[in-house]
Amino acid sequence: MSRGLPFTMPPVPVVPEGQSHVLAEFDCLDPLLSALRLDSGRLKCTCLAVSKKWLGLGTSAGGLHLIQREGWKQRLILTHKEGSIIQVACCPSDEDFIAVATSQGLVAVWELQLERRGRPERVSVSWEHRGQRVTALCWDSGSLRVFAGDQGGKVSFLRAGSTKLSKAATFVIFPVQTVTTVDSRVVQLGYQEGRLLVSSLSRCYLCDTEREKFWRIGNKERDGEYGACFFPQSRSPAGGPPPLLYCARPGSRIWESSFSGEVLSTHQFKQLLACPPLPLISYRSEPQYVPAQRSSQSIAFSKLLYLGDQHLLTWTDSAIYIFRPQSGQVLLWSEIKDVVDIAVHRSELFCLHGNGQMSHLSLVSAERCVERLLRRDSWVLAASVCCMFPHALVPSRTRKLVPIDRVEHLKTQLSPASHPELLRQLDEVISRLEPLDSASSSRRSSISSHVSLESFNVLDCGIYRVISRRGSQSEEETGSFINQSASEEDRLKEFAFGPEEDQGEQAQGPEAEHPEAERPEAGLPFHLNLPFGPNQPRIALQAVKDSVSSFVKKINTLQMNTDLWQRSEAQLEVLVATSPSSEDMDHEVCTETENELQELRAATERATLQIQDPFVLMDPAALGDVLREWLQVLERVLGVEQPGSTSEDGPLKEVRTREERSKPQSLEQQQQGEPPLCSSSWEPIGPETGEQPPLPEKENQGRGLEPESGVDPESTEDEEEENAGERQERCQSSPVPAGGGPAGGGEPVRPEPVRVQPPTPLPSDLLGDLTPLATLYLEMSCFRGQGEEPGVLSAAGFLRRYFFLLDAERVRRACLLCHAERPEMQRSFIEAVQELTRSSKVVEVIQKGDLLKSLRGLRELQPWSAPELLAHTHRLYERHGEAAVRSFSQFHPAVTPADVALMAQPPHFLAYLDNLVQSHAEELRLSFLGSLLQSESLRQDWLELGLSHDAPQPSDTLTADGQPRWHSHFFSWGYGRLLSLLIQLPADLSSKETMAETCRSRGYWTGFLYLCCELQQRTEAFSTICRLDDMSLLEDPQVVPQTVQEWKVLIQLSQQCSTEPEPAPPTPNGTSTPNGTATLVNGSAEGRRRQVTPENLTLRLAQSVGPDRALEVLEECGLPLALSPHSALVCELLRVAEKRQRATIQTMLERCDRFLWSQHA
Repeated sequence: MSRGLPFTMPPVPVVPEGQSHVLAEFDCLDPLLSALRLDSGRLKCTCLAVSKKWLGLGTSAGGLHLIQREGWKQRLILTHKEGSIIQVACCPSDEDFIAVATSQGLVAVWELQLERRGRPERVSVSWEHRGQRVTALCWDSGSLRVFAGDQGGKVSFLRAGSTKLSKAATFVIFPVQTVTTVDSRVVQLGYQEGRLLVSSLSRCYLCDTEREKFWRIGNKERDGEYGACFFPQSRSPAGGPPPLLYCARPGSRIWESSFSGEVLSTHQFKQLLACPPLPLISYRSEPQYVPAQRSSQSIAFSKLLYLGDQHLLTWTDSAIYIFRPQSGQVLLWSEIKDVVDIAVHRSELFCLHGNGQMSHLSLVSAERCVERLLRRDSWVLAASVCCMFPHALVPSRTRKLVPIDRVEHLKTQLSPASHPELLRQLDEVISRLEPLDSASSSRRSSISSHVSLESFNVLDCGIYRVISRRGSQSEEETGSFINQSASEEDRLKEFAFGPEEDQGEQAQGPEAEHPEAERPEAGLPFHLNLPFGPNQPRIALQAVKDSVSSFVKKINTLQMNTDLWQRSEAQLEVLVATSPSSEDMDHEVCTETENELQELRAATERATLQIQDPFVLMDPAALGDVLREWLQVLERVLGVEQPGSTSEDGPLKEVRTREERSKPQSLEQQQQGEPPLCSSSWEPIGPETGEQPPLPEKENQGRGLEPESGVDPESTEDEEEENAGERQERCQSSPVPAGGGPAGGGEPVRPEPVRVQPPTPLPSDLLGDLTPLATLYLEMSCFRGQGEEPGVLSAAGFLRRYFFLLDAERVRRACLLCHAERPEMQRSFIEAVQELTRSSKVVEVIQKGDLLKSLRGLRELQPWSAPELLAHTHRLYERHGEAAVRSFSQFHPAVTPADVALMAQPPHFLAYLDNLVQSHAEELRLSFLGSLLQSESLRQDWLELGLSHDAPQPSDTLTADGQPRWHSHFFSWGYGRLLSLLIQLPADLSSKETMAETCRSRGYWTGFLYLCCELQQRTEAFSTICRLDDMSLLEDPQVVPQTVQEWKVLIQLSQQCSTEPEPAPPTPNGTSTPNGTATLVNGSAEGRRRQVTPENLTLRLAQSVGPDRALEVLEECGLPLALSPHSALVCELLRVAEKRQRATIQTMLERCDRFLWSQHA
């Protein structure tokens, strides 16, 4: 089924033959921005930069997000307190360095130190542009320095004080220097081979930074934003001609200049831009090409960028233009709205739009675009591009990228009802396609003579890849081709398979070996997986090897299935010969089926009437008797056949048994002698209760049933691993405990498969009457004691056997409530809803491993059914782990934290809970978190979970005797925001005492201080502050002493702590000043002023009550009155300030008094 655009399209216009390239958007960056919270109204992306390794996104809050392009994982967040990020630049030669500029004029260089696994460090900072807006950054990668230009025209450079450079090399180097100041705002900067190119509002300047010489490029001035850039003429970094310079001019003109600044020629693109724009090829909308001629365009090219292979890129707020300057041609231009900034790497464009959104575009040839769209199953878009660029697909050279059979396969994916005109145009294109060459044609006919029912495509290396099509073949042809393929496979094993570079694309990761497969995603520190980036190239020999191997297996399967068909027909003939008349038996079975359904209907009505009696409904014992009596009839009519029974229990069972015997077993089961995986009977196995823990998806796929004697276990395991996916498609039932059987006591049994469909069609009214009774029986069974009666069907067994009768939402709630006592219930329920949703289209997408497409498919299922959504989220978690769990917050409240807690591991659940809370506005987070705590015990559980993951070690925060370690409150807690909200929630006294003790035992001192103030344990809080030895903790209004007596207690405690031996200080991992340096040590003056000492406390008290009263308090505590010179000076200044304040107040009062008397007179 096509995943393209489901609408009827008009005829696709054909573009002129001179047009060969397009801008295409293959990937969506919206999930990336959403995961980084950059799609909200208050936090937006302000600038961007891209390199081979990184995508850097600056934000309005001062954060720089560094996304690793390989796997699209968020690796780092670099924060700045000097304003929002307005410019970012990645060092081209050493991607360990990133330069940023903030709105306050700061220019900083970060060294990431990823090779040494160190923490990122701000190695250089420049305030040369303080108060000015930095408008341009560029790197001199040879000497590791950054050039910056601002709106005032100043250009400076900042050297990266790297730890990679020796101290002798940086001893006499000035880190910041001003290069020049031009006449107006700097628009763009560029640097190549010792030359700095500066483009201002009026001119372009070329600076030789080594000789300190300056040239003006051209004689004519301009007025406005016009860019300039270097244009390499050679791909090799060393040797070859020097680069050219291109400078924008008014009227869609561009100057071409030599490396010395001499203008060589002027390129005029005004008339050339009268051609119609090419549409953007994007999944967001269908391509619309209007061939009508446009008027000429007079455009100011605000910036110029070197793109890909000898192309020049520029843009306006409404379009993107790409030129071939050396030939004076327009490669293409496309209308793209609201473009603010663009960063390029090779042929990739990352566009930032005015609303903060981003788009990832690629400049590709038309045939390459078709090939990539076919890989993504974008059938309608691929067909549209084929019809729009037939001249690009017709030549034989494109057969390596787009073989003829791929185009024919594309045709089969289009619906004649929805796309008749597109199919007609595609037929015309197919009829004009040229084969690869004559030699290829002869080889094609040769292969076709041997394999008449096979299709193939030509790989980049010229080898033909055979694609099997099941059909009828004679045994001789099949056998000969098997031998030929097997020998070919043996020969292929002699090759050493290595990655081959595909021109224009890079191989990223091991999945380059299978370009047709979807690439799995990997995560942000929140492990969110994103499937962006260029697709993987083909590895030709490996592809041929895999193709031949799979074809051999398919042929063997066809032969075996033929034998099985013949054997099944023979068995069927014997069965027909020995069976009685089928017409008489069917009539008898139908009559008895109707009688049993009538009996079940009568029992259901009788039980419903009895339950309506209040005395029965309010008596659990009486209600249980009524339901068990009804269950006996239900078991007799709709139950399953018991193992070992010699007589039939009813016509329905006879019909089911006969149908099961007529179903052919799978190939693996017949080879290994296994029973059918989806049969409705079970066998004795295992432990006393017959329960087994559920297996993860990978382990479950690799685990098969125990083979019979005589079968090689190793070969059985190999075959099981190969066919695990197919077996899981046939039956999703994994070993889940079902409790005891309906009869026969405590014999251990194999859990029976889940039944999601009734064994026989039930009338809708009868099904509606059965559902409330069945659900009520299950709910009562969930909360029955653990000691099951011998003849009573367990809750899990009833769920698996009669799931087709149950209300899925009520069953889900019951499973959540009884999970602690009956964990097998949740496993059985998840298996049931997964079996129920197995035919959903979303399951196919999930199995392909594309997390983003899977989430998009789930969003399209709205309005959600909670059980159905829960089944899909379990599949996603089994496949993607934490990356999937972090995205489940978008499904709240259909999927609740209780559901995720049962599904995910504790660390993964904690990440989900943090994302869920942070997805709400800051002022609503506290109330929202309180709404999630349906039980008070959850608060304590979540608190302990947050304190035990991504947290410092207790030895770092606690001393040997359990006291706070010095400065240990500076350690960062990964889930500190969540912990703070949990502690701030209203709670009773005992809960707060429990939380306070938990925080103390874990060393979470900020939370402990808050709870001490809430519990009025102020002495304990003061003691903790003295041991942490940080005066900044007293800045909290809740913690600061309220009375003189509390000040006395605090001063005495500080004196006691200062006399104790000081433990070795830890190394906090979260303390950093704005410039990235570590926290100040005790020896500095600033460090001494931050210590909690009697002298510092006296100064703080003096600010409140005056220096004289503060000294009296110090004397009352029995402490010496000797103050340091600094403290004595502060006290004297406070006295002077107090006197002046009193004098000022007295003066104001006298003036007010005179004014009032004057008014009275």
